[in-house]
Amino acid sequence: MVSDTSRPTGDAASHGERRRGARPTPLPESLQAVFAEYQHSLARPGGPLDAGTVRVYASRVRQYLSWLAADGTVEGDPLTDPDARDRAARDYRTHLQTVAERKPATINAHLTAVDDFYRRRGLGPAAAERADRPPTTPRALDKRDQLRLLRAADRAPLRDKAIVYTAFYAGTRISETTSLDTGDVHLSAPKGRLIVRHGKNGKYREVPLHPKLRTVLEEWLDERTGRKGADTSPALFLNRRGGRLSARSAYTALRAIADTAGLPLGRDGVFTPHVLRHTAGTTMTLQGTDIVIVAELLGHSVETARRYSRPTHQDRQQAIERLTTDE
Repeated sequence: MVSDTSRPTGDAASHGERRRGARPTPLPESLQAVFAEYQHSLARPGGPLDAGTVRVYASRVRQYLSWLAADGTVEGDPLTDPDARDRAARDYRTHLQTVAERKPATINAHLTAVDDFYRRRGLGPAAAERADRPPTTPRALDKRDQLRLLRAADRAPLRDKAIVYTAFYAGTRISETTSLDTGDVHLSAPKGRLIVRHGKNGKYREVPLHPKLRTVLEEWLDERTGRKGADTSPALFLNRRGGRLSARSAYTALRAIADTAGLPLGRDGVFTPHVLRHTAGTTMTLQGTDIVIVAELLGHSVETARRYSRPTHQDRQQAIERLTTDE
């Protein structure tokens, strides 16, 4: 049984998430080596997870191990015994629901990280059911905010404008955008295509180029030839040192453009970088595109792509407001 008196403090204890700049959740000495081994495996070069996912998984597993040490009620050793692993994961789910008061989506995200931790230890995922969550439609920009963002992008440096257009018109994830090489942009075909060689779970896909995206990429490729690193790096998007632009830097550029457009930022705001991908999926679905095509273009499963056809909060609100009143 893992036990220790250390407990998460502050927001980490009450909400299960660490704010940027906050101190990491404390771990007892007995678990520091376990966590360090997981971090090493997680961050191994060439792995399937992007840098952002690596950071999030590490944070969530650290919180799980800290809770595990503080709880001390799980019978057996959850780090080596599959039965104890399952009990610990189920108890942690209950903790997140009742003590930390996390939303179902957040609880499930934490359990996914815990499963990754156990897979890397050779135990396999825990037998813990996910929290029930109401079906939701991914957040997407409305028409007004789309125009505001694109106009702000038109005033940004050409590289950053091309990043926005790629995410908006090709529906690429931020890690997919920064992983693109110049050879992945094919302009010789009548309309052109973009090749995503290593999408989520290693999926390969080809996306036809929207005319506006084709024009911007042509302009950027022309400007790129004069940039530092253009002759040595295959990366489509270069940083100031001539190397491949990181996902974090691309994220910063996107947020800066959204800020210029006056879009609220963050999880509770209108804009996050992933919202551009959701906007592409939602727009295609609302325009009648077959869900199988949407799934292929975005690198989704068909079931995941079906989320774009679900009613939004605004749809449900309007339905309620249409009910008859006696006035």
